[in-house]
Amino acid sequence: MAGSFITTDDGVRLYVEDTGEGSPVLFLHEFAGDVRSWEPQVRFLARQYRCVAFNARGYPPSDVPAADASYSQDRFRLDTLAVMDALALPRAHLVGHSMGAYTALHCAIRNRDRVLSVAVAGCGWGSKPDQREQSAQLCRDIARMFREDGMDAAARAYADFPMRWTHRAKDPRGWAEFTAWLAEHSGEGSALTMLNVQLARPTLWDMEAELKQLDVPVLIVVGDEDEPCIDGSLMMKRTIPTAALYVVPRAGHTINSEEPAAFNAALMELFSAVAAGRWMAHRAR
Repeated sequence: MAGSFITTDDGVRLYVEDTGEGSPVLFLHEFAGDVRSWEPQVRFLARQYRCVAFNARGYPPSDVPAADASYSQDRFRLDTLAVMDALALPRAHLVGHSMGAYTALHCAIRNRDRVLSVAVAGCGWGSKPDQREQSAQLCRDIARMFREDGMDAAARAYADFPMRWTHRAKDPRGWAEFTAWLAEHSGEGSALTMLNVQLARPTLWDMEAELKQLDVPVLIVVGDEDEPCIDGSLMMKRTIPTAALYVVPRAGHTINSEEPAAFNAALMELFSAVAAGRWMAHRAR
């Protein structure tokens, strides 16, 4: 469907799609994704919920600012709030995948009053303390690849990372579509995002004290073949008092596209339990 644009306080235009009516659900895409990544969720959930998705800055047709200072984890949090403000959404369920999951967590930590619940999918890449330097170097290598190798080559290489092999094996058409969409992204926007958001953001372990204080309902979803995100998902389950953990078998990183039925069912259970005030009912005794 056709979308619209909102403008942030620093003058960046963000592309937004708004579908359906009901309690609002705001989708935050991964580094390799965009609004199209959420199509399996929007088509299903918009029957009962107001589904909003937007392209982060650096992802056309959203603006691609040229300055490093225009990109940061906190800037992505503020962009999320800007979308909510522009659409007059006082509160929303936040559904974030990978990069978007980190942003959803930061919104829950800093802006608790705006969040109904948080679904955190495929979160943890680059966070393991004993692999931090290797992860930082990988971020720099990926940024160089997107800047210098051309989007077609960079998309093919990035889509073929091991964490996406299950998607390719189970759903070759879906994986090919994912790769083609990635090739349409901005190489410069991808590089700026990788260096100033992915590389520079605090790790989950850096956020441990804040995660311990979270009281918003949290659903963690991870594929059992998404190796870079398994330890981070377990860490969050053990740290966040209100967290539930859903491990999807034989599934990789692109979890919402690879296993949409399971992912959508988990979201529906989260939203209905929150609406009924029953998310933590199992802890009542």
